[in-house]
Amino acid sequence: LAARLEESLELVDGHLHEMHRELSRRTDLDLGPLDPIDLMFQRVDLAAHVDEDLFRTRVAFHALLHFPVHTLEERLREGGRWTREEWARSRMMDRFAERVPPPVLQGVSLALRTADLYISEYNISMGHLLDKDGSRPFPEGLRLISHWGLRDELRSHYDKGPEGHRKQRLIRTVMERIVRQEIPAAVRNAEVPWCPETNEISRNGGGPGAAGQGREPDTRYAHLLSVFHALRAVDPYTPTAPTFIHRRFEQGREIHEDEAERLIRSVLEAPEVDRLARRIEARLGRPLEPFDVWYSGYMPRAARSEEELDRVVRERFPTAEAFQRALPELLRTLGFARERAAWLAERIVVDASRGAGHALGAVRRGDRSHLRTRASGGGMSYKSFDTAAHELGHCVEQVFSLDAIDHWSLSGVPNTAFTEAFAFTFQDRGLELLGYPPAGEEERRRDAFEALWSTFEISGVALVDMRVWRWMYANPEASPATLRDATVRIARDVWNEFFAPRFGTRDCEILAIYSHLIESALYTPDYALGRIIAFQIAPRLRSGDFASEVERMTRLGRLTPEAWMREATGTGLSAEPLLEEARAALQHED
Repeated sequence: LAARLEESLELVDGHLHEMHRELSRRTDLDLGPLDPIDLMFQRVDLAAHVDEDLFRTRVAFHALLHFPVHTLEERLREGGRWTREEWARSRMMDRFAERVPPPVLQGVSLALRTADLYISEYNISMGHLLDKDGSRPFPEGLRLISHWGLRDELRSHYDKGPEGHRKQRLIRTVMERIVRQEIPAAVRNAEVPWCPETNEISRNGGGPGAAGQGREPDTRYAHLLSVFHALRAVDPYTPTAPTFIHRRFEQGREIHEDEAERLIRSVLEAPEVDRLARRIEARLGRPLEPFDVWYSGYMPRAARSEEELDRVVRERFPTAEAFQRALPELLRTLGFARERAAWLAERIVVDASRGAGHALGAVRRGDRSHLRTRASGGGMSYKSFDTAAHELGHCVEQVFSLDAIDHWSLSGVPNTAFTEAFAFTFQDRGLELLGYPPAGEEERRRDAFEALWSTFEISGVALVDMRVWRWMYANPEASPATLRDATVRIARDVWNEFFAPRFGTRDCEILAIYSHLIESALYTPDYALGRIIAFQIAPRLRSGDFASEVERMTRLGRLTPEAWMREATGTGLSAEPLLEEARAALQHED
């Protein structure tokens, strides 16, 4: 019975996933202007009715009659004694643990997709930004998505002297205008001369102040509220997880919310961060500024100019198809044997993304994982390649944990944080994929600094995300304007508690710029936890055969995080390996 259920569910879920992916191609990929019919098909969700049909046809009741539904506490208490088949049956029954009406599920799908489309088309024409004196610091044609493109552009200017510092401050102002929803309505996704410092635009191309423009309505926060209300509508149908926050942590991540926050706070409060902040300040030769949360001086690319990296990437990958053809070679560079590299590459499709980029895994064995990255306007840039290296890690994990798994019900990893861990691991080796030499001991110390600083930064974002969702549940009737004010206040509170003591600047809301806060429904804790997990598995990947260890770990499947980590590394989930390596690196350089 278990085998028959598993076979049928893979068939149904897999093909519905493929249909949704194809119906959304126009909105997800860089295929030209959108037509109204494209947006209509993007909202079609055929999968919303499946679980209800399984109950109406008694399939679900037949399964519930024969197999138990386990709670997180039962898995934590008993899972260590289960066989792989028992784990697979337990996972299979998760879908029958609750019965949510299809219209409610369709509402969730529509809210998430609408918010995603809003973010995917949130671009700033940097070549039209004006200084107070009317000059244009950025080159014509530079168009960056918020927040990813803005952040990466800011990072690229640390080696550019006073001019680079001037551009970084301007980007910070753009971010703050977006968060506070002060950005003029005419600026988003349009080529309009705009001075972020005065917040004035010019219709005739003159200096700032030539013309004024009303701000964008509170659209950013209206989308977040729509996502909140759609997910809150599920609450009455999940009595054992009565809020989306419970479902996200205890069902989705299988980590209690307070345990996740403890891990995140262990990084935010670490004394190693204080020492590293002073070291970065000394390297910069100036006091830290809020945008230095994205300091890139310890990143692997820091020793090479953005221009050099862009040139190397564009010559090698002029199109997404070129990256597709290079996949076997790239995987062999990471240590995968020729046959295994070819096997993986055959199961990965590279697409030119309309948005910043993402990985869309398959659900049915025999389908393929899709790697999406930006690859237009003269070829891939280093920024898009860096994203592609990250997404390649996702895709490799997705292929192994589906096509090489022993039970389909166990396909995947414990939660999104774990697939982010593999993505970070691949991204960290991006320069090797471009032909640069692998990291030595000095580079490893720099990697430890970079890992700690980036985990510190994203942990602050994660805490903002968590507190915003708690606030929405406490204030379910809030308006977009009220939510905007609350989000700004929460971002400032987190900043003042954990960042102001290191930066010397109070009341900064820059942590709320992350687009995930709007489109991805409490996703950013996965990034923070993913960084912690990535560093915990890194020693195993470094000391052993990287390719075989990646395959071994990804084929463990969807156990609980604690059980998976003990199988993978021999220890439970902890931020201590990250902090310990940072301490050792700090002591060595002292």
